[in-house]
Amino acid sequence: MSDNRRFSFEFFPPKTDLGREKLATVRKELNQLGPDFFSVTYGAGGSTRDNTKDTVLTMINEGIATAPHLSFGVDDQASILELITEYKNAGVNRIVALRGDMPSGMGAQRLIYARELVEFIRQHTGDHFHLEVAAYPEIHPDASSYDADIQFLKQKFDAGADSAITQYFYHADAYFYFIEQCRKAGIDKPIYPGIMPITNYQNLARFSKNCGADIPRWLCQKLEGYGDDKASIAEFGAEVVTRLCEQLLANGAPGIHFYTMNQIEPNKTIWKNLGL
Repeated sequence: MSDNRRFSFEFFPPKTDLGREKLATVRKELNQLGPDFFSVTYGAGGSTRDNTKDTVLTMINEGIATAPHLSFGVDDQASILELITEYKNAGVNRIVALRGDMPSGMGAQRLIYARELVEFIRQHTGDHFHLEVAAYPEIHPDASSYDADIQFLKQKFDAGADSAITQYFYHADAYFYFIEQCRKAGIDKPIYPGIMPITNYQNLARFSKNCGADIPRWLCQKLEGYGDDKASIAEFGAEVVTRLCEQLLANGAPGIHFYTMNQIEPNKTIWKNLGL
């Protein structure tokens, strides 16, 4: 980018040939915008491990800077080390290190926290990887308290994380207050806001309920009023998210991470609206 701000796009790994063909088109189009990197998600318990790896390595071979998401999931240390080593040898230099979620039906498996994964990667690869971790401006749904969640984030940074990407949100104040509290807690590393474009209200509402992201009541009312008018939802959603991004960047956010949902639009629209 032309300034010190950092912009990135996130994909989920496709499961079908049609999905892979679509993603090839999407990443080619979005890569032309010049983001700093792309990331590729990792399913609950590592359920998309092979698809994630295949997508990442394909993009790296195409000369696209790409960061795999990674969690221990149900894998042992040897399996994770083998995967990390393969990424390192392929030229990957950034990893998004997460606690991850256990897939349904796995029973009472122990969750291995992101701090442990960060420590493990640093132990075996030193400073080779830029390590991203997750942050939650509206606080992780499993957190016992606001302050406790910030302390968990601090532990990830103390273990060696370089920066964080937030869960998406639609309240700029939630992000800025969170940053303020993180600074008071001694966290001085960059925390990049994650942004989710709005294209399907029902899907967004369901996902937000599960992950603890709050949708403002006025926004819910407006989106519900459009009913099944997808074009109007997309147009209004792009306007709302553009304004949110403008507010974030104008007040000091170090960049933006876009949760693309493997779509060209509205990510490209918002990008152009921002003049990036």
